[in-house]
Amino acid sequence: MFNRTLDRRALLGAGAAAVISATFATFGRSATANAAETFQITRTPAEWRRRLGPDRYRILRQAGTEAPFTSPLNKETRRGTFVCAGCALPLFASSAKYDSGTGWPSFTAALPNAIRTRRDRAFGMVRTEEHCRRCGGHLGHIYNDGPARTGKRHCINGLSLRFRPA
Repeated sequence: MFNRTLDRRALLGAGAAAVISATFATFGRSATANAAETFQITRTPAEWRRRLGPDRYRILRQAGTEAPFTSPLNKETRRGTFVCAGCALPLFASSAKYDSGTGWPSFTAALPNAIRTRRDRAFGMVRTEEHCRRCGGHLGHIYNDGPARTGKRHCINGLSLRFRPA
């Protein structure tokens, strides 16, 4: 009985830790991303909310993160272009997409002059955040563990993108 109780407690504790971790990853930063930068397309928070809906607003405007393995874009293999869901700027070519196994759409490179980056120190980590250079929408992060071609993995929230077939 002791081992059964201990196992149940360990399981419940691990579950609680996972929920807390997911909550911070999902709702981490509540301030609008890149508030100090200026962008070609600007809107009020109310306008962005109306245009994007709650899930896309949380990701693009509040630097949230979607749950892994939930984006239909993970399975998108057609030729085309992935564009910003906030302003339709072309961001990634389908030829740069690959399956990183992380649960988010991943790319080896962005299109020229499509993104801007900044240092992200949230959650006790130092990462490189990337956002749309035209509207400032948060896309995801860039890591140095990608395929040999570039060595980069652009780990992108599917909700920050829309796909345009060729």
